Amino acid sequence: MKVVQRFLEYVKIDTASNRESHQNPSSLCQFDLAHQLAFELKKLGMESVVVNNHCFVYGKLPATKGMEQVVKLGLIAHLDTYPDVPGKNVKPCIVENFAGNVLEIGKSGLKISASEEPHLLQLKGQTVITAGGDTILGADDKAGIAEIITAIENVIRSKKPHGQISVSFIPDEEIGKGTDFFDFKTFDAEYAYTVDGFGVGEIALETFNARQAIVKFTGINVHTGYAKDRMVNAQLLALEFANALPSKEIPAKTAEREGFYHLLKSHGNVEKAELVYNLRDYDMASLERRQAWMRKQVEKLNKKYGKGSASIEFSEEYRNMKDTLNKYPELKEKAIIACDKAGIKPYVKSIRGGTDGARLTFKGLPCPNLGAGGWNYHSLYEHITVEALKQTSKMLEELIFQFNDITKK
Repeated sequence: MKVVQRFLEYVKIDTASNRESHQNPSSLCQFDLAHQLAFELKKLGMESVVVNNHCFVYGKLPATKGMEQVVKLGLIAHLDTYPDVPGKNVKPCIVENFAGNVLEIGKSGLKISASEEPHLLQLKGQTVITAGGDTILGADDKAGIAEIITAIENVIRSKKPHGQISVSFIPDEEIGKGTDFFDFKTFDAEYAYTVDGFGVGEIALETFNARQAIVKFTGINVHTGYAKDRMVNAQLLALEFANALPSKEIPAKTAEREGFYHLLKSHGNVEKAELVYNLRDYDMASLERRQAWMRKQVEKLNKKYGKGSASIEFSEEYRNMKDTLNKYPELKEKAIIACDKAGIKPYVKSIRGGTDGARLTFKGLPCPNLGAGGWNYHSLYEHITVEALKQTSKMLEELIFQFNDITKK
């Protein structure tokens, strides 16, 4: 099956994760795609294929005869799609021979221009795939899935020697729970790559350091008719806290290596209110500075309105994987060579986000992130090209063979 055909099938299957769920996986619909992928892997001849109770798909392509001592390489993509934009009943739309200036999103009236998105100029003459304008497309990360399976299929057909290849498709990446139940023993690899990035040829070796802050506010509720000098509105405390943070250090006003505070969600009433922030920085010292600043604002509120008016808790989400991956330069080198052999111009970058690879790296599985070829993830303007799907699949095929000269330690 061709990579484009696979991709167009996968995006029609609803796999949105659910932030509010306490189940694992967070949404049962992810099993629909998981079982289909397991069937395909078995049909290709992969071994030890399983979908476990947490909706992880695992499979292995055994090493060819004489290559048993080659390191075991893993490829990973995620099943779920971003839950905050509709992802059900996706209707892919194909724009052939794209003009390179304005991309219309189906017949919805939505469009983006090269003046807003300069990368569109690079897509001139290519075949672009979008959704219909009322859903995301799901290239994040169904493109990665289609590219991995097609690469495996082509490796099998080539009959070229290779080491063991482990594959895993995992749930709940979009809500930060993708690696919570990852089974390293079942996956069985020494190195891995996630295929969950943006443009073709992207090699990401650095992510943000990421922490989450939950800020709670406690007010005093009395009858509004007798509230003077007595009522303390927890919602207003939350607003005062939010307004005290640097207004320009938010995602909408930062780029490149600039970190930020991101207000993820808020809720409350007069008595209780809560703000949830994502804190992001490449440099750990800068992240610590953000935490200190937030603690200082909490202290000010408690001094102004009374002890216990505000409290804050921090939790780590993931760390910058750069320092660890620097110990494995072969991962970068092999990816660059694979791009060259596939006719792709490689580029190494830091991504303004995190990946499952970052978490896996700190759990002992070195795991850079590779571009899947798509753009504008998490939005109605998401798109990818037929050419990107084919090129990335070819690059992954070449990548597998690049590890033939590395033996197990």
